[in-house]
Amino acid sequence: MVSITETQKIGVGLTGFGLFFLLFGVLLYFDSVLLAFGNVLFLTGLTFIIGLRRTAGFFFQRQKLRGSTLFLGGVALVLFRWPIIGMAVESYGFVLLFRSFFPVACGFILSLVNIPYLNVPRSISKYGKRCLGSQSNGKTTTIHDPVSKTT
Repeated sequence: MVSITETQKIGVGLTGFGLFFLLFGVLLYFDSVLLAFGNVLFLTGLTFIIGLRRTAGFFFQRQKLRGSTLFLGGVALVLFRWPIIGMAVESYGFVLLFRSFFPVACGFILSLVNIPYLNVPRSISKYGKRCLGSQSNGKTTTIHDPVSKTT
């Protein structure tokens, strides 16, 4: 069993509140104060969860430098009260930072057998393969699907 320290518990709370304020800021027509507060809480919570050194290591990897620059630049734009442009830049940076995680998350969601609506795209092979495949160095790699059965 994985033990979670008190600092990590605080980080989970800060990250949750950060996501809440980000969502609430978007729902209230890009309120710059809520978006800025959400960004600060999210980044602080992430730092509390994985530590300062690992957070800096994640954001400043050579292959993720463009995504980090766009993400942190978007945060800075939101802090300087340019919320719409800042959130657009931040969202694009987020996609660049976490694009290697999306196929894993999509494969997990599609493997949930208790949710029939999510299993529908599996029958449409074009969309299922697009979701499960990831682009890395021009090659498409797919994740093994343990649930599908051949007859």
